[in-house]
Amino acid sequence: MALLSPHSARTTGMPRKGATGGRLATILCIIALIVFTLSCREAGHGPITTTRDLFSVITTPVRGIGSFIASPIKGMGNIFSNLTASQETLSDLKAQNDKLRAQNAELSEAQQSAERLQGLLNLKSSYKLESTAAHVVSGSTDSWSSTITIDKGSAAGMQVGMPVTDSTGVIGQISEVGPTSSVVRLISDESSSVSAMVQASRAQGMLVGSADGTLRLTLVTTDQSVAVGDTIVTSGLGGIYPKGLPLGTVSSIEKNAGAMYYVITVKPFTKSSSFEEVLVITSLTDEQQATNEEAAQADKQESSSTSAASTTAATDDAAAQSSEDESDTKQRR
Repeated sequence: MALLSPHSARTTGMPRKGATGGRLATILCIIALIVFTLSCREAGHGPITTTRDLFSVITTPVRGIGSFIASPIKGMGNIFSNLTASQETLSDLKAQNDKLRAQNAELSEAQQSAERLQGLLNLKSSYKLESTAAHVVSGSTDSWSSTITIDKGSAAGMQVGMPVTDSTGVIGQISEVGPTSSVVRLISDESSSVSAMVQASRAQGMLVGSADGTLRLTLVTTDQSVAVGDTIVTSGLGGIYPKGLPLGTVSSIEKNAGAMYYVITVKPFTKSSSFEEVLVITSLTDEQQATNEEAAQADKQESSSTSAASTTAATDDAAAQSSEDESDTKQRR
């Protein structure tokens, strides 16, 4: 038998590291398989499950601390990422933001326009108006008149004298007509006058404008019932404006001593600056005009006013004549 050298004997007797690692991995896999099998058989109850839950409870604070420590680092990473974003990305985001703002403004404008148009349709339906819609293209061109210009003219059937309304009521009547546009004199113009009445008491009067744009209800005698807040509507007299259309509300009333008529100020429902879409009333029905009884009542009120004015004038003349006679008598003495 051949003898082995000492070096060969030492090499044969020592375990190799690769074999030891392989056996350790095999043992760990067997243990893991056994633990997994036992855990499945425990069905949520047993020593292995309890040990696992206890380990989870013990390590939860550690995981929380780790997450807390990592959060600022993660946030700083996001900040750094934003700061280092390319100029192209920032430009794209700004462009998208500007586009969204423009779309939002466009949608808001469309909604407001739809609401105004719906208001016109509601007014037209409520009062059964024969009318044509138009857009306001400009306001007054001078400082001494209150007018607007609309985009409908004689080609669309517009005529001088036709009443014009917005969604809240009467705003004026056409005073000039061109082929494709018309000028509307507003009720606040000093040359404007509208036959009107107090809706609650039916007291008749005349709504007139003024140089400063103030509306006044005139020719309402002091024996009529009027109160602040009363609604003023068209009376239908004269056959120009449909009866019952809103004009405004009473904002103040004055009753001067010895005066026959109230001094009534009326606040219009809308301002001329808000006019965008309007209705031009093209014709009136019989129902939209004042009845014979209402016309007779207006005539009676006017006659009473005239009679009262004549009586007052006669009384004043008599008083003046008496004073003059008395003065002559004193001179003779």
